[in-house]
Amino acid sequence: KRPIVFFDLETTGIKISKDRIVEIAILKIFPNGNKESKTWLVNPTIPIPNEVIAIHGITDKKVEKEPTFNTIAPKIYNFINNCDIAGYNSNKFDIPLLAEEFLRADIDFNIKDIKTIDVQNIFHKLEQRTLVAAYKFYCNKDLINAHSAESDTLATYEVLLAQINKYEELENNVDFLAKFSERGGKFVDMAGFIRYNKNGEEVLSFGKYRDITLAQIWEENPGYFSWISQADFPIYTKNVMNNFATKMKLTKKFNT
Repeated sequence: KRPIVFFDLETTGIKISKDRIVEIAILKIFPNGNKESKTWLVNPTIPIPNEVIAIHGITDKKVEKEPTFNTIAPKIYNFINNCDIAGYNSNKFDIPLLAEEFLRADIDFNIKDIKTIDVQNIFHKLEQRTLVAAYKFYCNKDLINAHSAESDTLATYEVLLAQINKYEELENNVDFLAKFSERGGKFVDMAGFIRYNKNGEEVLSFGKYRDITLAQIWEENPGYFSWISQADFPIYTKNVMNNFATKMKLTKKFNT
């Protein structure tokens, strides 16, 4: 019904609140089947650890003269705006980290009206393998240059097409695939700290208030919201909590 973008990130690490993007590749598929792709190297403005360089091969020197994410954020946002999103392990990592980078660049990136398809979740539900094995299993191809964002992005797109062709239970429909690739329910934030329960209420998915609604936490311990806003959580998660606290304060104000 609208374009869908497959994307992959190479980063300085795996901590959403602290790490940065060093490469982003995006493959945009239009409803008529046309494709458009873009790849950017990014100066993360922080050192890239040696153990991470060993994985993707991107060194500090390679990106020292590349633009920062803040510089290219508007281009990336315009390229993916009003598109659905797909990736490999994207619901848990790539989308939350991309959102974090956008928020640092003062761009209000929101997935509320976006369908997200996580090809890894589909794969793990049905076969339980890595991307390299998925590419071999579904496409009968060896993934050359694994951990190159561009190669991984194209492989992810090809794997999803092969999955749709292989499994009768999969529909070639973004709404269906987005729902099928969810794990642990639908998340309110992007990092999975807040999700919806079966009644559609926001609940925490961690800690001492796991599975407790935000409304109940607010009634019992409103200071917990302040703690999260000061602790080491992604900006998007903090925004969800702060917005909920604001809503509760306004509700109380106008009901008294």
